[in-house]
Amino acid sequence: MHTEPIYVIKADGTKEPFDEKKLEFSLKRAGASTKATRDIINHVYGHLKQDITTHNIYKHAFELLHKEEKPIAIKYSLKKAISELGPSGFPFEDFVAEIFRNKGFEAKTGQIVKGSCVAHEIDVVAWNDKELIMVEAKFHNEGGTKSDLKVILYVKARFDDLRKMKFNYGKERELDEAWLVTNTKFTSTAIEYGSCQGGIRMIGWNYPPIGNLHDLIIESKLHPLTCLVSLNTHEKKALLDQGIVLCKSIIEKPELLSDIGIKDTEIKKVIDEIDAL
Repeated sequence: MHTEPIYVIKADGTKEPFDEKKLEFSLKRAGASTKATRDIINHVYGHLKQDITTHNIYKHAFELLHKEEKPIAIKYSLKKAISELGPSGFPFEDFVAEIFRNKGFEAKTGQIVKGSCVAHEIDVVAWNDKELIMVEAKFHNEGGTKSDLKVILYVKARFDDLRKMKFNYGKERELDEAWLVTNTKFTSTAIEYGSCQGGIRMIGWNYPPIGNLHDLIIESKLHPLTCLVSLNTHEKKALLDQGIVLCKSIIEKPELLSDIGIKDTEIKKVIDEIDAL
């Protein structure tokens, strides 16, 4: 163990002392066993050096976890998998819509809706008998990019314009909730403003502490296909281009894999990996 503090460089470029509790929490959160968690922490300590990146630490942890507990490794890689839904952001909107559908909502993406002053393109509109929810899905390819105060100000202004109107989704109704969903984090100022003003439910990767994006994914068991190591980047892109974002879609229609040129022997590996989840 190191006597002098080892500093790590986070995705946003800032530095902080290495904290094994954070690594332990992320592994446990994914479901890693006590033994695997301890083995990984010891392994990471053996590779620590000043100004090591969090990405480098993640890579060491993922590789070892993939050897010891493969299904848990896939869950551990969820954040990275979500960031690979880009670069357009449209697959992320589809993914958010699927989360709502899993909760019993009907959902549509890319809806043009008329506000009191102007029309707005809304990333996801979700509704059931009781609620109408409109969602701004803020996707970032880079893990260190945060949604800041400008984003929450812009989103609040849009939704304030929409709250004065009636919409025909399932029935004529007013907007019940507005959500801002991002695959990364919010700045502290954005959270402070959102908490003070209210009116928008803010969902980030780890915000709020309960009911965040990570929790919603684990709850719904909706794993993005980008978390699969049995598919290469080209194959994942081919599926995403067709609007396929979920592992469960592949289970429901395995022919999706043969349609993009994957051989039967390789298809079995993909199905086995999904089954392991």
